[in-house]
Amino acid sequence: MKYTVSTNNNEYIVAKENNQITLNGESFSVDCLKVNDGNYHIIKNGKTYDVDVLRLNHEEKILVLKVNGNKYELKVADQYDALLKQLGMDNLSAKKLNHIKAPMPGLVLSILVEEGKEVKKGDALIILEAMKMENILKSPADGIVKKIAVKKGVPVEKNQLLIEF
Repeated sequence: MKYTVSTNNNEYIVAKENNQITLNGESFSVDCLKVNDGNYHIIKNGKTYDVDVLRLNHEEKILVLKVNGNKYELKVADQYDALLKQLGMDNLSAKKLNHIKAPMPGLVLSILVEEGKEVKKGDALIILEAMKMENILKSPADGIVKKIAVKKGVPVEKNQLLIEF
């Protein structure tokens, strides 16, 4: 199976069959020992590497590794991802964002977006006060704000609609 692995603006073609690995056409073998969950000891061409898996997101195909103390974020794509990209269907797996609801009863302290504005995943949308704590509600995906259903200073109930996308 072939994979395209991207990290730090570099792209690599990786293929694996049995213990044989090909990286950008160069073939080599590796010995890999699993030390414990998320920690591996790898030997490649006589050189040793300590590898820690810091984060693995199967849905987004992102892998964060720490190799000999250096941190790397890898984006992995297989042949099916390449085909979807070629057909222009590579963004179909992105989460569809329709609305944000209040996760708990509280008071709207601040609305950080406006109707018609584009938001990116992780952008702060609303600050909601609940039990004397400020909670920042963030966007779970990219989208455009269609409607803001609440006003600043207004109390809201759990599951009340706050923002429509």
